[in-house]
Amino acid sequence: MFNAISHNVLQLPVSEKKTRYQSSSIFELASTFGLEDLHFKQDLATGLQAIVAIHNTSRGPALGGTRCMSYATESAAIVDVIRLAQGMSYKSAFAHMPYGGGKAVLIRPHQILNRDAYFESFGKFLNTLNGRFITAVDVGTGVDDMDRIAHCSPFVKCTSNHRGDPSGDTAKGVLNGIKAAIKVCLQHDDLHDVRIAIQGVGKVGTFLAELLHQEGAKLIVSDINHKSAEYCAQLFGAEIVSPEQIYSVHCDVFSPCALGGSLNANTMHLINARIICGSANNQLASISVGDSLHQKQIFLVPDYVVNV
Repeated sequence: MFNAISHNVLQLPVSEKKTRYQSSSIFELASTFGLEDLHFKQDLATGLQAIVAIHNTSRGPALGGTRCMSYATESAAIVDVIRLAQGMSYKSAFAHMPYGGGKAVLIRPHQILNRDAYFESFGKFLNTLNGRFITAVDVGTGVDDMDRIAHCSPFVKCTSNHRGDPSGDTAKGVLNGIKAAIKVCLQHDDLHDVRIAIQGVGKVGTFLAELLHQEGAKLIVSDINHKSAEYCAQLFGAEIVSPEQIYSVHCDVFSPCALGGSLNANTMHLINARIICGSANNQLASISVGDSLHQKQIFLVPDYVVNV
């Protein structure tokens, strides 16, 4: 069911303007990514503007987080939710989970006046999908928000009564991915003195930094929130570099743990690492970026394999 707000040509975000999706319509995007459903909801009373993409339900109901953030355009949000939903299908399949893949994006208003009402409205919207989509925590949402959704809908995980914040588990998955990669690529049996550059030390990135520090790794970190970077420097002895410098840092592993699309035509040539392994979804801005990294003999661990 493509209950689309517009069939106009999508104007994609800057990082995607050079890709084949530049002039794609909503239905063309759905066909390209193998999407089943795309649902929209607006609630003027709360400011809710929600998009739910259901990519594949062959294994079971679609599972995916709810991302609440600002977007430059509605088109950028549509592209993001479709690509994220596709990644969730891959993730469920790799983890042998009885779920398909989906994702929700909430286009964050300038100010959420009543967070309870905002997420309860979203929960009511989920009910109209009749269990075809089950949501959880993602960028811009937390356990408290999942509890708010649970007041109105049973189709939610990561509540305070169900596992809670998944960030620690996600970081453990990335840690295990890094360990496997360095064993294959560097013939290292442990992380002692392995140099790892973490791009983004939010919840998952900070958990990962702690785990890597415990394993004896040498850390370089960067974040647009300098306080988060300083926290890692103080507790884990991490070296801090600017967001612009993190790409070209000489290291063994580059770990993208911020938003997606950071590996693009402008940054892929700067990477000075043998391995890329991080928690960020959709790290590659386009397929061609992956081809270029392969030509440079950089070993990329897919995010949907490690960030379960």
